[in-house]
Amino acid sequence: MILTVTPNPSLDRTYEVPALDRGEVLRATAERMDPGGKGVNVSRALAAAGHRTVAIVPLGGAPGALVAELLTGQGIEVAPVPVKGSTRSNIALAEPDGTLTKINAPGPELSASEAESLLAAVSAVASAAAASAVSAIAARSASAAWIACCGSLPRGLAPEWYAKLVTRAHAAGARVALDTSGPSLLAALRSRPDVVKPNADELAQAVGRPLATVGDAVKAAEELRGLGAGAVLASLGADGQLLVSSAGTFYGHARVTAVRSNVGAGDASLAGFLAAGGGGPEALSAAVAHGAAAVQLPGSVMPKPADLDSSAVTVTADIPLDRVLTEQGSPR
Repeated sequence: MILTVTPNPSLDRTYEVPALDRGEVLRATAERMDPGGKGVNVSRALAAAGHRTVAIVPLGGAPGALVAELLTGQGIEVAPVPVKGSTRSNIALAEPDGTLTKINAPGPELSASEAESLLAAVSAVASAAAASAVSAIAARSASAAWIACCGSLPRGLAPEWYAKLVTRAHAAGARVALDTSGPSLLAALRSRPDVVKPNADELAQAVGRPLATVGDAVKAAEELRGLGAGAVLASLGADGQLLVSSAGTFYGHARVTAVRSNVGAGDASLAGFLAAGGGGPEALSAAVAHGAAAVQLPGSVMPKPADLDSSAVTVTADIPLDRVLTEQGSPR
């Protein structure tokens, strides 16, 4: 079982419109509502692939209740942490040519007690999951339990909050995959997360310099390992993915027929990586397959097993160091 933590979840409403005309009344041709947030998307991808997952989320108000209902409807177990403020609602306007205009709300400001309650929930759920696995004579499964901690931090949570979460998760016997950026990522490295998953821009920001080639990305990932990351799973967009760990450095990419949407593709990749064990070239191959499948699906739809094409994936230890990145990482 894989747990996910999303400190700032959302209720995402998407409206399809013929055109985005400022100052006009727009009539949507279709609409949909989804639970949102990076950790939530990881749980959605795991559930779509048939894996058991628990989403730990701070929820408040009517939007929070809807998020819980939508997650449950997708076969995801929910461990809600009640908060006083209302869960944020995000709006997306989708045009026929694929242009997506998003309005993301800031979300509630968590109090000190709510921040502590969220940490306590992570410890409790992780400990319960490990105990359940041991009672089922699955000690190996217990030792391989993962917690995916994903997304930006809401107001009220200091950058060091993720570092505290990593420490508590390790104390509960779980391994941690961290997908965040900026000060939160750098602060958490001191607590030695088992895997961090930056994209090219986030990797560049972490080391404070632009990344022009795959070789630049490898060097940056090695620096993050030097700062405390056990492994680095770096998403390089259309240029593939890198896995840099104590077991070696591997590069993976996939043949993609057509890109329909890259929303949630990185989250799907992390789900595939963790579901495949969270380490080594086999896990990287699964990550690349999940990401490639996700970009060929509409919106934030997560791939099912039938959508995966492992034959389109190549993973190698022969790294194309001089390959120029199509989407060059910039330290924003």
